[in-house]
Amino acid sequence: MNLIAVRIDKPEPINFILGQTHFIKSVEDIHEALVNAVPGIRFGLAFCEASGDRLIRWSGTDHAMVLMAQANAQAIGAGHSFIVFLGEGFYPVNVLNAIKQVPEVCRIFCATSNPVEVLLAETGQGRGIIGVVDGYPPLGIEDEEKIEARKKLLRQIGYKL
Repeated sequence: MNLIAVRIDKPEPINFILGQTHFIKSVEDIHEALVNAVPGIRFGLAFCEASGDRLIRWSGTDHAMVLMAQANAQAIGAGHSFIVFLGEGFYPVNVLNAIKQVPEVCRIFCATSNPVEVLLAETGQGRGIIGVVDGYPPLGIEDEEKIEARKKLLRQIGYKL
């Protein structure tokens, strides 16, 4: 078995969701979950089929996000994995629960705009995602000033009253 780290290739502000699902039907169901959760959402979705034709299946509403999803899914190459790239101004917090409610979705590995490395185990059969490295390690513990700054930010961007 070989361990591999694949860096997600994307522009800094773009958010994405990486997960595992179990059925070709997931492409249409995840697409529907996204457009029903946020009308007008721009996204690209790619799914690595693990049997049959073993194609990268895809969908989306934004051509650039679809191309990014296809390229990253191909680099990861793990059966039954999926990746969704959200257009600028769209965020996982608004769609994550909708995706989790799709019956075929087994797990979410991450939902972030951070730099990410996908950790893969590769065997003679193929590749599987064993985890992710999401962002960087902490530099310390927040103090009162940083607590106030966090609370202020959440109110500025409308997530808290």
